[in-house]
Order: sequence, then C-alpha cells, then structure tokens
Amino acid sequence: MSIRRAASRDIPRILELLTQVNNVHAEGRPDLFKKGNRKYTDKQLESIIDDTENSPIFVLTDDSDMVLGYCFCQVELFTGDNNRTDIKTLYIDDLCVDEAHRRQHIAQRLYDHVIDFARCNGFYNVTLNVWQCNPGARAFYDQCGMKPLKTYLETIL
Repeated sequence: MSIRRAASRDIPRILELLTQVNNVHAEGRPDLFKKGNRKYTDKQLESIIDDTENSPIFVLTDDSDMVLGYCFCQVELFTGDNNRTDIKTLYIDDLCVDEAHRRQHIAQRLYDHVIDFARCNGFYNVTLNVWQCNPGARAFYDQCGMKPLKTYLETIL
C-alpha cells in the first residue's frame, strides 16, 4: 500500500467512494442527504484534483494502484481578521475508506499522512467537521487525539 496525490485516472474510483460516504450520511440523516448521490460532480472533482495547491487530495492505493481510500483537504488562510490571529489551517473536507477494506488501518495511515503533510508545510492546525450521525468517524477522530474546536448546533423546525 502507498499514499500519493490523487490523479485524473482516480476519478471513477473516487466517485464510487464519495457515494459510499454520502450513503452513510443519508442513512443517518435522510432529511439532509439523498441516498445514492455524492458530494461532488465529475466536473467538480476534476477541478479539485487539478487545484493541488489549494485542495490536495491524497489516496491510499493497493499494490495494483487501486484506490482503497482518500482524504480531501483544503488550505484555509485566516489573515488580517479583526479578532483572530493569522493562521494557516489544513481542513480535512472528507476522508473515506472503501467499505470492503475497513478495519485495516487505512484511515489511520491517511490521517497520519495528512498530519505529516501539514507539519512539513507550515500549517498551524488540521481541522474537520464530523456528522453526529456517524459515530464511527467520531470515535476514530477522538482516538487520533482530535479535540472539539467549536460545536455546531441545530434546531429542526
């Protein structure tokens, strides 16, 4: 297994995994997510892959170069704000491991890779959002040592 930057040739496989992630969310929150859909269109994904400076995507592949998991990241710069300090954050937009390959430490390897990437590139922190309807993901990030930064609340009307 190895980790590399996503390439255009990975798009069909990444789209499959995006559907898997969406379905987890659709099962937990069918009021918000449409089962069978995905977060990005083909065209959007292609654009994200091309923007390596602002939105790096890392994929973990097996020995035959099949994508088993991915981690979408976004560079966020907070500068010149009236009350916040200037920082460079690496935001994990999405992390997914193929459901057929879970429990093989693939998510941990991807997460560790992102942390190393952030450290080597002068980021202040790594952040992400996790849906309450995905307790497995929350447990994983807790186990990685992540701590809540803020809480996003809702009232359904």
